[in-house]
Amino acid sequence: MWTKLGSMALASIMTISLAACGSGTQKEAGSTATPATTTSAAPAAETKPAATAEQAVVKLTIATNHFDDDTSKPYDYAVAELKKEMPNVELTLQAYQQDNGQKIKTQMATGDMPDIIDTSWEIMQIGSKSNNILTLDDAPETAQFKKDLNKGNEAKLIAPDGHVYGYPYAGIEFIILYYNKKLFAEAGVQAPIKTIEQMKDAAKKFNAKGIIPLAIFSKEKWIGNSFLQGFMTREEPKGFGVLNGATETPAALKLAAKQVEELQAAGLFAKNATQTNYDQASSLFYQGKAAMFVNGQWEIASSQKNMGDNVDFMNFPAKDEATYDKAKFAMNGTGDPSGFAVSAKTKNKEVAIKVAAFMARKYAEYKYTQTGTPIVSIKIDKPITAQVPAMLSRLGKEVIPNITSFADVLNDTNVKLGIDDNAQNLLVAGFTAEQFATNLNKTMKK
Repeated sequence: MWTKLGSMALASIMTISLAACGSGTQKEAGSTATPATTTSAAPAAETKPAATAEQAVVKLTIATNHFDDDTSKPYDYAVAELKKEMPNVELTLQAYQQDNGQKIKTQMATGDMPDIIDTSWEIMQIGSKSNNILTLDDAPETAQFKKDLNKGNEAKLIAPDGHVYGYPYAGIEFIILYYNKKLFAEAGVQAPIKTIEQMKDAAKKFNAKGIIPLAIFSKEKWIGNSFLQGFMTREEPKGFGVLNGATETPAALKLAAKQVEELQAAGLFAKNATQTNYDQASSLFYQGKAAMFVNGQWEIASSQKNMGDNVDFMNFPAKDEATYDKAKFAMNGTGDPSGFAVSAKTKNKEVAIKVAAFMARKYAEYKYTQTGTPIVSIKIDKPITAQVPAMLSRLGKEVIPNITSFADVLNDTNVKLGIDDNAQNLLVAGFTAEQFATNLNKTMKK
């Protein structure tokens, strides 16, 4: 969990970056990838050396998201840069299917693994326990990555067990609530919504106008999990981290589950919310058919692009305004490890590790230079070229300097899966907070 000092350090980076708007104040020690070799034209009689094994064409598969601007553009940028640095490497993309990691889990079970995998902490744990991904502690790329990390991002690279399983490109990210300013004004809903009662009232007003109050892509279970933790952090800033070693559902989580149950009963979600993917949910929001949308701060660029000045964000509401004011900067996000891991079954171990580290660096480079976000894992020495979205500027001025905490990492994958399933169920009519707690208690006691 970050301290406020860590948040202020990031805020300082952002303030300088936004003010400079292209001055290139961040420094990167340099890519660990092997650069392409260039030579002057050789005399006709000179014999060129034979190609080394690394110069021969190496074909690798990579599994990552590639379905919207936030996921496809960094990938395309990184691949273009890879061709310049390692022209002998050919990457084949296996795009994730917005399926909450089910395909990659199946591949781990069958042994049919891509060479490089974009992972979460949950997937890393499963992969390391099943010997499907490499431990990267001693790789030269890891040593360099540690040197180049932005302050406060150590937990994004080094897992709670002390090992390195992948190379992160994002810094510590968090979930926020987006809203359509025009629809709020038309329905007479005041922003920000500070309390659960205000959100229930807003749901009724939007439904009366035939507008979905909040779009959520809960076909992917992680977003329901994150939505639930947003309410929990109003009472417990460590979020799901307090479940590490616990055998009973804590009071703060019981209250959060009850609040989501009440919001569901008030009509906050569409009836098919648990069958809705990101593309569908975001379209509802962009087209003015939904008043609110829940996603990470990485959504800022896409929402601003699609909605212009008509979109803004707010923090999660609480049981009352006093609690909201106290907890609004306890951020719903964790510094858990993530990024590009390498399959233990790859036939090109050294090259795959270099490519994984390179892709992470270039993802971060794209996000910093092309979207203006400083929430990246490593230092970047190139200037921002993008017009910084208004919401991102606001994030840098009003939120990041005031962050008081991030949630702690939940390490038990079984408990995490239990929350995933039951948080998704809370969005369905008839499922209660009491059932949530009962089911989760059974999981924790196992």
